[in-house]
Amino acid sequence: MTSAQVDTDKAPEEGYERGLNSRQVQMIAIGGAIGVGLFLGAGANIAKAGPSIILMYALAGVIIFFIMRALGELLLYRPVSGSFAEYSREFLGPFFGYFTGWTYWLMWVVTGMAELTAAAIYIHYWFPDIPQWVSALVFLVLLFVANLISVKLFGEIEFWFSMVKVTAIIGMIVIGIGVLTLGFSQAGDTAAVSNLWEFDGFFPKGIGSSLMTLQGVMFAYLAVELVGVTAGESENPEKTLPKAINTLPWRIALFYVGALTVILAVVKWTEFAEGVSPFVEAFTVIGIPAGAGIVNFVVLTAALSSCNSGMYSTGRMLRTLADNGEAPRIFNKLSSTKTPAIGIAVSVVFMAIGVVLNYLVPEKAFGYVTSVATAAGIWTWLMILISHVLYRRKVVAGRLPASSFPAPGGSVCSYIAIAFLLFVTCLIAYDADARVCLYVMAGWAVALGIGWFVLRSRNPQITERHGEPEFEKIG
Repeated sequence: MTSAQVDTDKAPEEGYERGLNSRQVQMIAIGGAIGVGLFLGAGANIAKAGPSIILMYALAGVIIFFIMRALGELLLYRPVSGSFAEYSREFLGPFFGYFTGWTYWLMWVVTGMAELTAAAIYIHYWFPDIPQWVSALVFLVLLFVANLISVKLFGEIEFWFSMVKVTAIIGMIVIGIGVLTLGFSQAGDTAAVSNLWEFDGFFPKGIGSSLMTLQGVMFAYLAVELVGVTAGESENPEKTLPKAINTLPWRIALFYVGALTVILAVVKWTEFAEGVSPFVEAFTVIGIPAGAGIVNFVVLTAALSSCNSGMYSTGRMLRTLADNGEAPRIFNKLSSTKTPAIGIAVSVVFMAIGVVLNYLVPEKAFGYVTSVATAAGIWTWLMILISHVLYRRKVVAGRLPASSFPAPGGSVCSYIAIAFLLFVTCLIAYDADARVCLYVMAGWAVALGIGWFVLRSRNPQITERHGEPEFEKIG
């Protein structure tokens, strides 16, 4: 075994506790593919695209699978917590590792801002007298404490949050199929598979309008890459990660394509509007008692799940940045329970600022926050794909060892996914409302560029931290 191989074998440990078991990693992977983007965002997308939204979710799902297989190959080559930044650093250079790490941190902070506010609004449904900021603060503190205690508790909370979401969607599918086949409920007379094409066709507003929904559809898939962040704390990454990634197609087929197909067959697409959950609308039309309350609870768990994941991710990413001299060294410290407590705490402070801002600013700002998260997510996915392409080149050249979990087709699927993400970015630029996130990202890039210049002037060595020379000896 070469010295380079010894180093890579040690890399996954990083001082973290390997406290996430297979059951938790599997459910984190499932939960990562189901979020508020489906439970709420799908309503606006249906109104814009009609039944063709099913095809858009399926198309985006294929691309997400390409991204996850590329990430899976990298993870089994070198499983590390904070994986995206580490792979960007190794294959594209230190600046890209720095930029990716901080951008992924930004994605989860702004997502946390939005989700906490959303959770407070959902609580308002049952308890209108409780001030919104109180609910948001309570959730923030509870999830913060849970993340500080141990990674096992994080995994357990995420397991049950995901279980609620999965159960709700499966329940909706089963009930919907019952309505379609047996004709029971208030929707029995109007529910029919023909609803998918009878009202102005499958593309009622044209293919162009359907394609414009892809930016919102991609937001629904944010967090699916969270499995990569868990790599450094999984009990057996060689077994759990491939299994979690390989089950992604059926999860997307069931939870997105399946659920939306059933909903749009039970309820004609013209009934949906922006700001209305398709699940709430379907339960209402079917006439299930307390249906709206049930869905409100499910959407609440989806928001809390996302915020919980955000706290987990931001702390780990800040530690990765600190370890590479790209963030204050204090973020590198682990607590007695082996969690990056200081990094989590600082991230929570920024999320709390977001709660205040979302409470004070107009409702449109909420949409701006989610669009910024989408733009940051697209950058992360692009870095995964480009890193994978460069890794494959080095494997073919014999300069790096092959992964035990190679992506099908080598780099071909990664190139397809890169082209797709660039296309979605063009759609965002074309949309006047969504375009603001590109301005924010441009400002963020300038700020990070200035930060990099300062870091480089203080510590020129950070520009030399690159993985390739160390691995040249392999092969």
